[in-house]
Amino acid sequence: MNTPAPDVSPRNDSAELLARLDSAERRPDALALRARVRELLRHRPGDTILDVGCGGGTAVAEMRAEGARAVGFDIDPVMLQTARERHPEAEFAMADAESLLLPDGAVRGYRAERVFHTIREPERALAEAHRVLAPGGRLVLIGQDWDAIMIAADDAELTRTLVHANARAMPDPSAPRRQPELLRAAGFTGIEVEGTVAVFTDETAVPMLTGLASRAQEAGALSPRRAQEWIAEQRGRATSGRLFLAIPYLIVSADRI
Repeated sequence: MNTPAPDVSPRNDSAELLARLDSAERRPDALALRARVRELLRHRPGDTILDVGCGGGTAVAEMRAEGARAVGFDIDPVMLQTARERHPEAEFAMADAESLLLPDGAVRGYRAERVFHTIREPERALAEAHRVLAPGGRLVLIGQDWDAIMIAADDAELTRTLVHANARAMPDPSAPRRQPELLRAAGFTGIEVEGTVAVFTDETAVPMLTGLASRAQEAGALSPRRAQEWIAEQRGRATSGRLFLAIPYLIVSADRI
């Protein structure tokens, strides 16, 4: 993305996001994170597990390979089409996290990765998760803290401004911080939290940093010229081996009694 006013039509935006997800999902730390989520779900062969916000269907395919009946839900038609093309043997459907259109107690597991920072009313989504989970079921949420990401840059103050402006543009940029208390209020028990950090030091991070600067510019936090200068600096850092981006992830798991 080389201009300060990118095309953000739904299909282009989805296609760009899918390309970034594909790149990120192949990283060893992402593979380890998904494996840890499967451990926390504690699913058995034949259990029905939901992946809410399934994207291109990677996690659904991995859970199916372990014997689960995994079902992917997403609200993005581009993501769903891609998931169905890549994994025609799997089940995918369009549904919002606040309205999953399933009977009460229909599933044994619920996972949502990098989804809840986009949800304006997480209480409703968690109440819906509690409803569709059977007693004894498990929920695992994986999310970034966008207000706490770390970026190396020449102008540290501008970079902090940029990070926080980008976070303010999201419905719930630090969603994992509140999830334990929201899960308790929704009736979940056995709540546990663990964390990891995804670290990027090469050019694979440049599209994420470009998007971050573009959104901050659209929010009025910096001028188009300054956004372009900051992006150019990050490209230069990638070329010279000085790039550093770290994104904190939290994994919040709970039981449905």
